[in-house]
Amino acid sequence: MNIKYPEIDAAVNSILQAGTVIPAHPLALDASRKFDEKRQRLLTRYYLECGVGGLALGVHTTQFEIRKPGIDLLEKVLRIAADEIEQRDSSRPFIKVAGIVGPTKQATREAELAARYGYHLGLVSMGGLTTSTEDELIEHTRTVASIIPVFGFYLQPAVGGRLLSYKFWRRFVDIPNVYAIKVAAFNRYQTLDVVRAVCESDASSRVALYTGNDDNIVADLLTPYRFTIRGKLVEKRFVGGLLGHWAVWTNAAVNLLARIKASRDERGIERVLAEGIKITDMNAAVFDAANGFHGCIPGIHEILRRQGLLEGLWCLNPDEQLSPGQNDEIDRVIASYPEYTDDEFVKRFLEKVNVADYR
Repeated sequence: MNIKYPEIDAAVNSILQAGTVIPAHPLALDASRKFDEKRQRLLTRYYLECGVGGLALGVHTTQFEIRKPGIDLLEKVLRIAADEIEQRDSSRPFIKVAGIVGPTKQATREAELAARYGYHLGLVSMGGLTTSTEDELIEHTRTVASIIPVFGFYLQPAVGGRLLSYKFWRRFVDIPNVYAIKVAAFNRYQTLDVVRAVCESDASSRVALYTGNDDNIVADLLTPYRFTIRGKLVEKRFVGGLLGHWAVWTNAAVNLLARIKASRDERGIERVLAEGIKITDMNAAVFDAANGFHGCIPGIHEILRRQGLLEGLWCLNPDEQLSPGQNDEIDRVIASYPEYTDDEFVKRFLEKVNVADYR
């Protein structure tokens, strides 16, 4: 089949390949669990002010319930973020990523919607497609790729996804319109399947790797993966992250990635790896690792509420709340690692934009 694939913007792709911070954008609600457009726009402006290289909308952190009939917020959140991004200084290219889920018919509609609002990549989730064969998933991805360039996503079994083989990823990266893959890299064997598939393909220089591995972010960004392919050494790294964890303390995350890129020598790696344990500890508190990640999204909201960026912790699903003891853990990590929070940055930002305008 001769498929005509839409091209990715060259300047956007340059940022994507170099590696950047891409927060997974939360959803702002009011006390009635209705969409709070003003706070949603404020959050987007905050991320732009932090200097991130992109934003991901319509993903887990944005709450999958936005797609439910009667809620119907997917188009609105995509449109509002695109509108805020367009209003910023357009001299710097910026990556817009839209989450794309569901069977092919639904994924096609979501890809078309994302393309309509100028999104550069669709983050294609295989979650929920448990009965599809790997052949069917490849065709599913080809269909989406014919509408919008693809950001692949390996949600591994350890975090509720499904096992996908090395052969699957080898075929996946050969789809011409795949430009990045996010790996929730909790299982190193399964992670190697993806990285080796990229390295052994002709797409090695085309496909950027992004970590979605919240419990070991710094180590992921420091580790070189090296394979001997046809007698030649090929190296790939996770160049950036597309992370829910980076939806909070975001300016600190931007600074951390810059430090990591500048520290990829022996002595520098040792120093930054030691700092990585702090990030893991902070993530455990925010994402509620002690309770099976039950309070993950409310934990993100709690940080943003404390800083004045959100008014409350409300989720579309009322059962999503902080776990007992989670607030105490958040208090602990903030006190332990103030250098990786950005409260002063947020305070200056809110003074500049006049937060009263967003109430």
